[in-house]
Amino acid sequence: MIEPDRLSLQLYTVRADLDRDPEGTIARIAEIGFRQVEPFGLVERGPRLAGLLRTHDLTAPTSHAHVIGAELEPVLDTAVQLGVTTVIEPYVDPERWRTAEGVEQIAVQLNQIADRAGERGIAIGYHNHHFELESVIDGRHALELFAERLAPSVRLELDTYWAAAGGADVLALLGRLGERVAALHIKDGDRTLDPKAQVAVGAGSMPVAEILAAAPGRLAVVELDDFAGEMFDAVSDSYAYLQAAA
Repeated sequence: MIEPDRLSLQLYTVRADLDRDPEGTIARIAEIGFRQVEPFGLVERGPRLAGLLRTHDLTAPTSHAHVIGAELEPVLDTAVQLGVTTVIEPYVDPERWRTAEGVEQIAVQLNQIADRAGERGIAIGYHNHHFELESVIDGRHALELFAERLAPSVRLELDTYWAAAGGADVLALLGRLGERVAALHIKDGDRTLDPKAQVAVGAGSMPVAEILAAAPGRLAVVELDDFAGEMFDAVSDSYAYLQAAA
């Protein structure tokens, strides 16, 4: 089983429920058994979430928030309010990943942001989609070139599903990235770009158990971008599978 302090839920998964009934949604996540969540839209949603997380004994060690091209201080202020220790940039324009120069510029920006965030005791990270792996530069995935250019303090949250959809061998990629990867997005499905094809963790074609074994000790964040059925059924089934996983 995965220890509770290694398991989290990306709140984007239940965004519709969260918008409709914030308190009921957070309560239901806690009832399933999660002890940690990963917020998104930190500045907009964080202040409301802070009290709800405390009420239901949940923490948010990581959060997604745009930091490139954004005003940084409100992001850091909200992170401190929620107890977030790692703020993760969730998306950078795919066009910027097509050349080595573009990748270098992204890394420089994040390194500079990480210096500022570090003064507040907060780490900065980056979360991939498929295009950072689909882009191959000099025979290597753009994400790997990016990782080499990051300062040691900058972390990667490897979305294992989107990495596979982008053409990467996820297990080999984890081996090459090594300790640079601080967290994983764990999701499942048919490895296509269709979010509706995603399913509960353990019910698709991703080698989830092998991925977890290849990244011992990393935070495992459950996420579904979409689902054809009732989302909370998929969330509950994902939690049950991961609790049973070796």
